[in-house]
Amino acid sequence: MSLKHNFNKINFFFGRNPRVEKRSDWKKFIPNSYKAVVTITADFELAWGWRYSKSSTNPLKKAIQKARLERENIPKILQLSEEFNIPITWATVGHLFLENCEVEEDKPHSSLPRLNHFENDFWRFNGTDWFEHDTCSDYKSTPEWYCPDLLFKILNSKIEHEIGCHTFSHIDCRDEICSKEVFDSEIIECKKIASVRGIELNSFVHPGHTIGNLNNLAKLGFSSYQTDPGNVLGYPVKHKNGLWELKRTYEFVYKNDWSIDYHIYRYKKIIERALKSNTVCNFWFHPSFDFQFVSQVLPSIFENLNLNKSEIFISTVTKYLKRIS
Repeated sequence: MSLKHNFNKINFFFGRNPRVEKRSDWKKFIPNSYKAVVTITADFELAWGWRYSKSSTNPLKKAIQKARLERENIPKILQLSEEFNIPITWATVGHLFLENCEVEEDKPHSSLPRLNHFENDFWRFNGTDWFEHDTCSDYKSTPEWYCPDLLFKILNSKIEHEIGCHTFSHIDCRDEICSKEVFDSEIIECKKIASVRGIELNSFVHPGHTIGNLNNLAKLGFSSYQTDPGNVLGYPVKHKNGLWELKRTYEFVYKNDWSIDYHIYRYKKIIERALKSNTVCNFWFHPSFDFQFVSQVLPSIFENLNLNKSEIFISTVTKYLKRIS
């Protein structure tokens, strides 16, 4: 095991990761009769989230692989959420709502303004067009780029999940990269295609933690966004523009050098710490994570949450924030 992973375990053992916030007015954020809150958010992207990834020499190939794994995992995740009564907030890339799309005026989605070339911690876009990988076909031919079928499963689940927004095409939202014109057009497109399915988008997750365009987000009718300030058991913050900021606590992710038992121990311990500290725990994940996490770790996490449901308010993001507003 590497020194880095040893240090990670030591920090966790001593309660430094996640960091625990302390507030005397914690009862404002924890609904009556409960001791803690847990929300779970999925960054639902398929191939859109990985096509410019810097972590691969062939990012498009990786994007397709991730999308296929995501498609395999989601039905199992939905099954577990029904078995243990666990709602999830699905922060969804808007293009996934589509059954099909086609070339318009010699390019995909010609009405949408494009991002210029950029680079961030995770992606490098230096291609010919932001939508250059859009297959302009349909979900049956290229299911890595569309998934109305999976959205149908989510919306028709016995559990009341939430569909949130993750932009239309997984853009970098930072103010210095993304103009108001690009941001607004992406979000308006998401709201338009969601409304066709009777979905009102309230919660938002910036792709790749590229926080930006917050005042525009508020003006477009959203109520919340999420940040990742280094793993926090804490409390949401309401800003002057009306947006709630929900801090992320810990990612559901499979680590090859951890045993299954240690994975389970770690996530259960985070839940235990949330209860002891009367805090909000916002778990999050990419549904393209390793299937071993879905099959061997996630059932124990969901079972533990269900066993503690009398003390933990387990909720989608918007339902929770409405409860404390």
